[in-house]
Amino acid sequence: MNIHEVVPTKAQEHSDTSRAAAVAIEVNAGTLRAAVLDYIRAVGPSGATDEEIQNRLAMRANTERPRRVELVEGGYVADSGRRRAGSSGYMATVWVAAVWVAA
Repeated sequence: MNIHEVVPTKAQEHSDTSRAAAVAIEVNAGTLRAAVLDYIRAVGPSGATDEEIQNRLAMRANTERPRRVELVEGGYVADSGRRRAGSSGYMATVWVAAVWVAA
């Protein structure tokens, strides 16, 4: 996957609003994906949680999380194996650029 390509985005198939949102975001998804990847690369091995990415990029969860999932599926981003507390107090996955994950 090229992070900038326009690819069909995933939707909750039972939801007409989810399907409409997925179609609407397709044009911008590559740019948003690149922004998420740039930030994860910029923070280096310390990584970032979804919440940290959302806060830094001023991106809603329903926009950021699918882009991060696409990056994981494309092999650009990986679970670091570490967890960090979010604002809720619950532990969250720390995501890193795939280069920081030992093979």
